[in-house]
Amino acid sequence: MFTVLDIVDLHNGSMPSQSRPTPRFDWFVPIDGDGAHIGTVRAERPPTFEYLKQVVQTAEDNGYHSLLIPTRFANGLFEETAPLAETWTTATALAAVTSRIRFLVAVRPGFISPGMWGQMASALSNISSGRIDVNIVPGGIQGDFERLGVHSDHDQRYALATEFIEASKLLWSAPEPVDYDGKVIKLEQAMVSPSPVGDGPRWYLGGASDNALDLAGAQADNLLMWIQPLDAIAGLMERARSRFEANSRPSEFGLRTHVIVRDTEQEAWDAAEDLLSEAQIVVEQQRQASFAGTAMVGQRAQSRSYEEHRVGDRLWNGISTVRVNCGTAIVGNPQQVADELMAYWRLGIDEFILSGYPHVEEAQRVAQTVLPRVREAADSER
Repeated sequence: MFTVLDIVDLHNGSMPSQSRPTPRFDWFVPIDGDGAHIGTVRAERPPTFEYLKQVVQTAEDNGYHSLLIPTRFANGLFEETAPLAETWTTATALAAVTSRIRFLVAVRPGFISPGMWGQMASALSNISSGRIDVNIVPGGIQGDFERLGVHSDHDQRYALATEFIEASKLLWSAPEPVDYDGKVIKLEQAMVSPSPVGDGPRWYLGGASDNALDLAGAQADNLLMWIQPLDAIAGLMERARSRFEANSRPSEFGLRTHVIVRDTEQEAWDAAEDLLSEAQIVVEQQRQASFAGTAMVGQRAQSRSYEEHRVGDRLWNGISTVRVNCGTAIVGNPQQVADELMAYWRLGIDEFILSGYPHVEEAQRVAQTVLPRVREAADSER
């Protein structure tokens, strides 16, 4: 097991901080709903367009680089029948009421014809003046695909995702009709006009399995990881770098984490406890059922049991008891949270996708108390 100092020294030796860009910070669009408490039957703040608009405009006003908008087929934070904002429609509407911030839109291949999706993505790129990137999500929560009538296994989903990216890039390369003859996707004289703005969306891929790393190394611009202890992230990055190198492509890494920050460390841990204080057993049972037997390597890591949910000195995965996907938070006072983010930046993390409950207030708090410390520290080491 590496120590934190071993990991930092190892990666500073191979990737000097002086060569690193200033870290990018993104926020999150809470399409499941929001509030000061999670895991309740219904959200304190439902995911209405008016509320989500407030979240994204707050993030834009506070200087965040981009916004991750996830994709769900059932509510993944409250009781599963609670209101849920549909991803693509919501992203389009939110892009129209912002002017600078980017949108990282999660997409699951297999639910929309690739040719039609290529047109939709290009249209959104043009509507937003090129502020759209794509987060490909080949995997899925247990039973999620089946809700909408899609039945496939882990390997099949990655094979589809590979062809989905290839076909999209081909469609966007020129307005002329193109053919694509894959094992899963077949296009005949398909076309997209106009093409996306500029070079088109960047491709992000999340995952920790061998299939995910192979696909990232061959096709993705950025490998997204859910936060784990430093040594686990360091090992995952080393595995991924070998895939990027095998394809003669540069590696870039993003980290997804929640943040619970307060003026003092004790206040932060009290806030973490309060966040789950009204959670309902029906929601916990639904989340446990969705994790059972999952093929998602990253999800298994997020939901692993720890005493008092303490994954490390600053990491707490209590959120995983009521939330699908990323369920771990950095907890502490502003300097402690900044120091934790800096440790991951030194490993080679280029982009951080942050969130906190409620998202409006926490976007402001993090931007004002944590991010200036991280930027100052990173600039001093560059």
